[in-house]
Amino acid sequence: MGSRPTIRDRRKRVGRAALCGAKTCIRSRHDCEYVSVMSDKPSKLKIADREFTSRLLVGTGKFSSNETMRDALVASGTEIVTVALRRADLSGKHDPFANILDFIDPKTFLLLPNTSGARDADDAVRIARLAASAGLPMWVKLEIHPDPHYLLPDPVETLAAAEVLVKEGFTVLPYINADPVLAKRLQDVGAATVMPLGSPIGSNRGIETRAQIEIIIEQATVPVVVDAGLGAPSQAAEAMEMGADAVLVNTAIAIASDPNRMARAFKMAVEAGREAREIGLAEKRLSASATSPVSEFFSS
Repeated sequence: MGSRPTIRDRRKRVGRAALCGAKTCIRSRHDCEYVSVMSDKPSKLKIADREFTSRLLVGTGKFSSNETMRDALVASGTEIVTVALRRADLSGKHDPFANILDFIDPKTFLLLPNTSGARDADDAVRIARLAASAGLPMWVKLEIHPDPHYLLPDPVETLAAAEVLVKEGFTVLPYINADPVLAKRLQDVGAATVMPLGSPIGSNRGIETRAQIEIIIEQATVPVVVDAGLGAPSQAAEAMEMGADAVLVNTAIAIASDPNRMARAFKMAVEAGREAREIGLAEKRLSASATSPVSEFFSS
């Protein structure tokens, strides 16, 4: 029996290996090893026709003040910021109680209107149209969760709203349960991403839906953004190492005792997780493997 090929040997064979969809997962009889094509700099996130350097999306709820939110957004390095339309003044009158848009520089951040609060497809479509008519980008984070206690997304209404909004020219980023079948249906109707939850919104419980998200990632033809439930930078890094294209974080940053430092922590975690994914994680082994083997010493 010959020796098993090394990680380096496997990388040399990547051109003729069987790939898992568009992902860099080399299948062998023994294991599944993630590798990647090496590059001089990290790859960019592409959603629809736009490219982004940061793979961290940040929400704007729950901050103690708009000033705190503004500073945390800058510290996070994010380029995409979600805003619930019910918290924004779209009249142009700079309502002091709904002036969140005054604190988000549209030249620095892509403003992603959020249909949070919509109870059905009609609600969500109306909110998206209202945002567009007020001059906001034709991008929308589609959220429909009729249950106020668990805030779990409604799959039927989400798909229905996505179909309408895509036909009207919106770039649609739907928030969904970690449902691989729904993710494929949304891709088929033209969603620009799919955004499966790791755990319920604001729960800080991390990735409780790992197995389903891994299937979504394997089958995805659009970027996969892990959204909701990420409570620690390590959980964001885990999502990136799994192969997610980006993550969205809000609560964990907003309620931190120092939102700026927490925002930077998530920024670094996302970068580290993506870097590790692109480099290729070491394969798991059933047996130990000495880091300083002595066989060469004895043979000489």
